[in-house]
Amino acid sequence: MKKILLYVTFCLFAVNYSIAQSLQSPNGNLEMQFEVQEDSIPVYALSYKGKEVIKTSKLGLSLKDSEDLLSGFAIESTDESTFDNTWTPVWGETKEIRNHYNELVVSLNQPSTERKLVIRFRLFNDGLGFRYEFPQQDKLVYFVIEEERTQFAMTGDHTAFWIPGDYDSQEYDYTESKLSEIRGKFDVALTDNASQEQFSKTGVQTSLMMKTEDDLYINLHEAALKDYSLMNLNLDDGNLIFESWLTPDAVGNKGYIQAPAVSPWRTVMVSDDARDILSSNMNLNLNEPNKIEDTSWIKPMKYIGVWWEMITGKSSWNYTDELPSVKLGETDFSKTKPNGKHAANTDHVKEYIDFAAEHGFDGVLVEGWNEGWEDWFGKSKDYVFDFVTPYPDFDVEAIHDYAQSKGVKMIMHHETSGAIRNYERHMDTAYQFMNKYDYPAVKSGYVGDIIPRGEYHYGQWAVNHFLYAIKKAADYKVMVNAHEAVRPTGLRRTYPNLIGNESARGTEFQAFGGSKPNHVTVLPFTRLIGGPMDYTPGIFEMEISKLNPDNNSHVNSTIANQLALYVTMYSPLQMAADLPENYNRFPDAFQFIKDVALDWDESIYLEAEPGDYITVARKEKGSGNWFVGNVNGNEVRTSKIEFDFLEKGKDYIATVYSDAADAHYKTNPQAYEIKKYRVNSKSELSQKSAPGGGYAISIMEANKSEIKDLKKL
Repeated sequence: MKKILLYVTFCLFAVNYSIAQSLQSPNGNLEMQFEVQEDSIPVYALSYKGKEVIKTSKLGLSLKDSEDLLSGFAIESTDESTFDNTWTPVWGETKEIRNHYNELVVSLNQPSTERKLVIRFRLFNDGLGFRYEFPQQDKLVYFVIEEERTQFAMTGDHTAFWIPGDYDSQEYDYTESKLSEIRGKFDVALTDNASQEQFSKTGVQTSLMMKTEDDLYINLHEAALKDYSLMNLNLDDGNLIFESWLTPDAVGNKGYIQAPAVSPWRTVMVSDDARDILSSNMNLNLNEPNKIEDTSWIKPMKYIGVWWEMITGKSSWNYTDELPSVKLGETDFSKTKPNGKHAANTDHVKEYIDFAAEHGFDGVLVEGWNEGWEDWFGKSKDYVFDFVTPYPDFDVEAIHDYAQSKGVKMIMHHETSGAIRNYERHMDTAYQFMNKYDYPAVKSGYVGDIIPRGEYHYGQWAVNHFLYAIKKAADYKVMVNAHEAVRPTGLRRTYPNLIGNESARGTEFQAFGGSKPNHVTVLPFTRLIGGPMDYTPGIFEMEISKLNPDNNSHVNSTIANQLALYVTMYSPLQMAADLPENYNRFPDAFQFIKDVALDWDESIYLEAEPGDYITVARKEKGSGNWFVGNVNGNEVRTSKIEFDFLEKGKDYIATVYSDAADAHYKTNPQAYEIKKYRVNSKSELSQKSAPGGGYAISIMEANKSEIKDLKKL
């Protein structure tokens, strides 16, 4: 009898090895195949409209001091289902989001170890998401990941838009190249940063954007990164196969798991239209629903700040230049000589508050207000800030009262200098301080190497800290804008107080030598796939030497391009980053920054090609007004759009802020034109965009008397 049972079991496993499971997207364009091959290795493949996108690719994980979860598997069961609902984000690019997918859940067992592994696949109309699940079981409870071995086998030598794989930094310009050229271009793609660590000459980061020779657009990323290490990708350039490469901890381990647990989702977006990549909500849909019950305090903000003048070197964060070192609680700043360049002083901050109130901005960010900036960077110093003690020239009470009298909110700044343990020790006190003085949002920073020493910005330990900070902030009704943190992976759906991130090469690098003029035509296809970016646009003076004679950097953008960024670089937290005096020089262009909305009912991607151009139209939430932004790449181009997104039968006033005929990001960046037209749903626009340029349009509802003398577009 035992022999018969063994034979039946063996036959079942043998059948399972050879039967492929197929899953289609709701519209039928995408098809995923899964099977356990004859060598008992789980694999998957993906096609789009009959074209192969991901060739047969292996799945599994290598474990430390334990048998790997790579082979020896049999299918225990499979389950298919369909899900379709619509949910409402607290803020976002659209009023509602549809979450529609077909799901395949494959339960595997490894007979030799009696361990179980579940792989869950969700196929949307715009891509595939899958993750590993480790169910509660006796034979797999605590384990250490040596490496995740998820493969993404490419079908050809695609064109890719990539930045070097790194455990600590994402602040790189993007390189456009064939996959086979990554190794040869890797060293050139590297630029210095405060903290960085690469692992391979063919290692790249996600979100990775690619285009095939037959015009398919492919994007590789991850969603819902929690209690796990961030995933880079390492390319086997001989076979054009990407394999996941997790960020290690200080001793080299890639993750500590206690079952039951799940990995983040691995995502593959694909379309024959680049606009579909930009409009995809798959990353959000793979995250859990909102966990904050009362969200009335989470509100988009437009702000200015005491920041750019320090970034350019015009002013300083530190109060004095006399001290070789600072010990909080022991150093008496009242007995030191101010350096005369400290920007975060009471009178100067009040000037910013006045400017914000005059022009309708919600908030003012102030950096460098608290003790400790004299020796904050590069010293591997644990107790560097306490986040509540101001310099002698920063009167917390007076600034609070003044801002309140002007109807302006102050935005807190918490630079941690990478000292995560110190930040967590002070976090409750710091958030209580914010509540007391009515700071609704905090910009946190993690510049430099992480403390505890040896940990990386994107390892499991730091990933858990970033989420802890967001949850803790929610307890105090504080919104978080984290800089130098792990890249976003859609967690803002679950925790909508995560109102922004930097986590990429932002505008500040324009003052550190400049970014490529087409940088902003790549970021929406890469960094913004996971969530909004606090890019800090709005620079009107492109020659940094005019602010600081010792800095010869040039902002590689036109003014029209800077305006368009408020539409193309989506964020509910938008900064007008330049100095007030530069906005006073160009009040007519500044008007667009004052007018543009932050939260949207609808977003339509009119034109898109990674590295070349993006044109977006967005409808203001609760209003009939629309805003359009176009950012252009390295070459002059004529953009052609239709206004069929407007309500039929209505006329609007369109104010077009465009590059002048002779505008150029390098030679004539401040040349722009402003024209007004009468438009309706039948209108069309043909508009030239300069290299590194673009245009912005505000489209306002109007009555007949307001538009009677305007030229029809």
